[in-house]
Amino acid sequence: MRPRGRHERHRTATPLELFFDLCVVVAVAQAGSQLAHALGDGHIQQGIAGYLVVFFSIWWAWMNFTWFASAYDTDDVPYRITTFVVIAGALIMAAGVPDAFASSDLTVAVAGYVVMRFAMAAQWFRAAAATTGKQRTVALRYAVGMLLVQLYWVLWVTWIPVGARSWTYFIGPIADLAVPVVAERVAEIGWHPGHIADRYGSFTLIVLGESVAATTIAVQSAVDGHEALRQLWPIAAGGLLICFAAWWIYFANSAEQHLRSNRQAFVWGYGHYVVFLAVAAIGAGLEVAVKHSVGSIHISQTAATLGVTIPAALYFFAVWMLHARHTRQGAAAWVLPLAAVAVLASPSVLVAGLVCAAAVAAGLGVGRARFATRARG
Repeated sequence: MRPRGRHERHRTATPLELFFDLCVVVAVAQAGSQLAHALGDGHIQQGIAGYLVVFFSIWWAWMNFTWFASAYDTDDVPYRITTFVVIAGALIMAAGVPDAFASSDLTVAVAGYVVMRFAMAAQWFRAAAATTGKQRTVALRYAVGMLLVQLYWVLWVTWIPVGARSWTYFIGPIADLAVPVVAERVAEIGWHPGHIADRYGSFTLIVLGESVAATTIAVQSAVDGHEALRQLWPIAAGGLLICFAAWWIYFANSAEQHLRSNRQAFVWGYGHYVVFLAVAAIGAGLEVAVKHSVGSIHISQTAATLGVTIPAALYFFAVWMLHARHTRQGAAAWVLPLAAVAVLASPSVLVAGLVCAAAVAAGLGVGRARFATRARG
């Protein structure tokens, strides 16, 4: 398992990586569904807190596998089997999501996370055995760091009293986040910019598709005659416009050209926690809005709308921070942040969808006008 080159051509997501993404999205779907239930029941603070905690574990495990695969993917039998173990851990974690929301019991979710991370530590040990010098040191630091953090998680579940878990929980994520920083002080791993951009784009697509699927199921279950259709069509139309715009603005420009150093890559990669979290939360918010429109949950109209507009606005702002502000100049650079504010202020899902569509149209219009001006010049 020797490092792959950073400048290889035609590096794209493999079938195994896409299979891994699809299995991880099972956990994402569980997190989104539980968030929708919590918001619908009026448990807003508990639901958001649980969602942030669970989604961090899902995102972090996914991200670590993705960057390792970009640097060391050999696609041989041991690599595939170990990846299957990582997938099994993701499914165990997904099974534990309902308990994490309902009773703050993270035992099963942590067990799945530990399985995923132990398997990744094994991959890093294998990489260390196949390399020398600084690359070997980096791989060993990753492997040992992961094992130490997983030891903490095991102790956190089995030994730390329940009453102390809320404030001791944050030690684990901080330690997890510190592992790459400490490991790569010696040298950088050979991740591939094009491959990383492709992997993040693929996962964004899959999570966005999961949000569309969750909304479709909610609409299907809520439809009961023509009266329900009259109530649901504005939400369905607005939700589709939001999802279409979310796809459009993410893939408007390639991120590969901005991933030239570890510093740029860390900011971009870590920032996608907000992107993925917001995309999945849009689906949960649309599910809540659908249920509210047919009277199956009893929250305010404002709360139901904010369940969609807050994550949509967060998504627009995050994509602007990570993508658009690097490639757009002048008036075009401010389309997305202004759209985020307008979406947040929208009084309904339909209006939010129309704002998103208008933002895409404005971005296209400004871009064409600038191109025409340059052509005349």
